[in-house]
Order: sequence, then C-alpha cells, then structure tokens
Amino acid sequence: MQAVINYLKQHQARAIEELCAYVRFPSVSAQPQHRADLRACAEWVVKHCRAIGLQARLCSTAGHPVVVAKTPRAGKPGARRPHFVVYGHYDVQPPEPLDLWTSPPFEPRAARGAIYGRGASDNKGQNLAHLKAVEAYLKTGTPLPCDLTFVIEGEEEVGSSNLTPFLQQHRAELACNAIVISDTGMPSPKHPALTYALRGIAGFEIILRGPAQDLHSGIFGGTVDNPAMALCQLLGKLRDAKGRVAIPGFYDGVRPLSAYERKQFARVPFNTRNYQRLLGVPKLFGEAGFTPVEQRSARPTFEINGLTSGYQGEGSKTIVPAWARAKVTIRLVPDQDPVQVIRCIRRHLAKLCPPSVRLELKERSYAAPYLVSPTGPQAQAALRALKRAFACEPVLVREGGSIPIVNDFKRILRADALLLGLSLPDDNAHSPNEKFDLGCFAKGQLMSAYLWQELSRT
Repeated sequence: MQAVINYLKQHQARAIEELCAYVRFPSVSAQPQHRADLRACAEWVVKHCRAIGLQARLCSTAGHPVVVAKTPRAGKPGARRPHFVVYGHYDVQPPEPLDLWTSPPFEPRAARGAIYGRGASDNKGQNLAHLKAVEAYLKTGTPLPCDLTFVIEGEEEVGSSNLTPFLQQHRAELACNAIVISDTGMPSPKHPALTYALRGIAGFEIILRGPAQDLHSGIFGGTVDNPAMALCQLLGKLRDAKGRVAIPGFYDGVRPLSAYERKQFARVPFNTRNYQRLLGVPKLFGEAGFTPVEQRSARPTFEINGLTSGYQGEGSKTIVPAWARAKVTIRLVPDQDPVQVIRCIRRHLAKLCPPSVRLELKERSYAAPYLVSPTGPQAQAALRALKRAFACEPVLVREGGSIPIVNDFKRILRADALLLGLSLPDDNAHSPNEKFDLGCFAKGQLMSAYLWQELSRT
C-alpha cells in the first residue's frame, strides 16, 4: 500500500489538471444543445480509463451513453474474487443563472484550496477520485484484492431513466458484492461520513373542485363552498402543533432510531443559530422529540410545495374559484412503504373532504427509502477506510434527500450500496460557484485506495 500512497501524493498536481479537463466539458444533460458535449465528455472518460490501465467501453442507451470500465482480471482463471461496482455520473446541472458566477462555469479555476466549476463536486471530482486510486494500484503494480467495475452514466441529473434498463441488460456482468457511490457529502473535513440511509419520496397533487366555473363572489358567494378555503381548512388538519403528521397510519412501518444511531447523530456538528441564519428563519420548527439533525434526515415529512387557486394577476377579481390545487411531497424513512402511505393519505383526505366540493388526488412518481445496516461488516469496513484516509473518526449520517437509483441497484443487482460522499456543505452543488475542496479530493483518493483492502476482507 505504501507504493500506492506515494504514487497518489507524487501525482496529485496532474490529478488536479485532469479534474479541470473533465470539468471543461459542458455536459448539461437537461439541455438538448449539449448532446454532443455529453458524448465528448463520455469519450474523454473512456480514453482516460484506458490510459490508466482499465478496460473501458462506451455503451449506447436510448439517451446518453454509459461508460463501463473494468480492472484487468487477476488471479487464477475461474477463481472467485470479490467484485465491487463504482457508480458515478459525468452529466451536470445547468449553470444558470450565469451572472451569479464569479468565473465562467466551464472554465475551472483554482482558488482558496478548491476547484471552481460546474460539476467539480457533483459528480466529476468524486468519481475521478476513485479512478485515481485504481490508477495508483495499476501503475505501481500493487495487486488489487478485488475486481472493480466502474459505471459512469450521463443522465443522473435528469432522472437516470435509462439506467434501470441498462442495469437489467447487464445484470450478469455487474453482479457484485456491493456498490460504492460517492455522490453525497460529509459535514466537514474533520467529520468524514458514511451515508447509510436515504429518505424516500412520493409526490402527488390534491385538487378540490367546486362550481363548474369561476363565480361572481357578490352574486353567488355564501351559497357555494369556496374550494380555496376548503383546501386550506383540509390541509390545516394534516399536521398537529407539535410537527407530527396527523394522518392515521402515516407512521406505520417507521423503524425506530436505535440508541447507537442517535449517539452517532449527536456527533454530527450542528449549530442552531448558524443554521437559522443560513436558512433565514426566525425560529426552527420540527417534530417534537427529535433533534434538527434527526428531523431533517431520519423522520418522515409532509410538505406542501405549492398552492394555486383563483386569480393571481394584478389587482383584484372578485370570484369564488372553481378549483384549488396543492402540490405535495412526502419524505419517507425505512421501513415505510410508499404505496401504503399514499393509500392512508387518500383514505384520510376522503374522510376530511366536505361534500360541498369534489376531491381528486393525482399521484406522481415515488421512490422507496433506503437503508444499509450501519453495524454490518461492509459499513464498518467503509468507516475504517474513511478513518485511515482522513485521520479523523468518521460519522454515520442519513441523507434527507432521495436517490432513486440506489434502490434500482439494490433491486436489480441484489447488493447494498455504500454512500461515501466527498462533498462539503458549502460546495454549492446545483448552485452558482460550485466547487470541490482539493483536500477532500486528495483524501478521497486515499479513502478509495484503503476501501478495496477493507471491503475485500469482509
């Protein structure tokens, strides 16, 4: 391992140059005019993988291509070795609004110990860190204790619609012991983290319909129910004063937090005053009995994303609106079932809805929550690799957001995913002036190098 470590240190400047070359591609998957840029970026990844000693190819999909790169098979023919899949993505978010960037988003620059540019953190720098670790093994002739396959796609930022059929088509080739994903974050460089759980999500619209058309509020008001008022009254009954969702059956299946988990959450750095200032709120609010760290990552929520009804233009228009609509998302935690929770919500809304309006509930997409045992051998191996690389005691965290592809990997490949994010909270992912900390880049390479040793022992 010493040769690997020395190689990474000696070639760090070149690794940074390669990261800048990677970031220069405007691989924006949401914008059709960048289709050629996405393919050029994918071809660069293939070329780079081959240059460091991997067997790489470009795989076509109905959308943007997927890069598949493998370490050369080692050991005796037919011998079974541990096999791990490393997932990443080369597509990036749109850079707009451009006027808020201090430098052009696809002209990467080094400043204050970081590389600034769209995609530097999400996700080019993170997946490149894993490639650099493997390069160090291959270029120094240090035997890898396992086989690795990289899957780097170009549609993560637009929903990965073609990744599921790709995984199904290549299921046998990608059969593995675990999937490693570095597309999340850590609280600070002194608190490297394993994200062992993700919240799920379900989205829907609640629509209340009243009269056949908007009515004159002076002539008809008082004889018909107002859908906007009825919707507000209905929504007001869905959460109590202590922040708990007041829908029967909503919390069925929620796995209680263990004492071990709550102890780990308490180690995550959190300052209430700074958090309030960051969010611009006068006071925090959340479900009673849980800390803010637990509330935002390990508890289910019911959020109104938007309310629409009646006249929205300048001035006034005295009407009773014909309809009112609320867009809603719920975040789910292990072991809630999205289908069952939606069923509970539908049943409760039907019970609450007054007979003076008609209720309609339109379901959108949903994703189940995800959990890997934080005390399992693979999770503990990942924690050891983090500790060796960062020289700090790592923390266990749950991610409040949702990453649907993680469940696709689990369902199709029947293997757990280890989320080892290298991004910092101020890296501005999806925002202007995105950056990637160079210390995290270097230590992420070390973490990856140690990880294959630790995981292979499990």
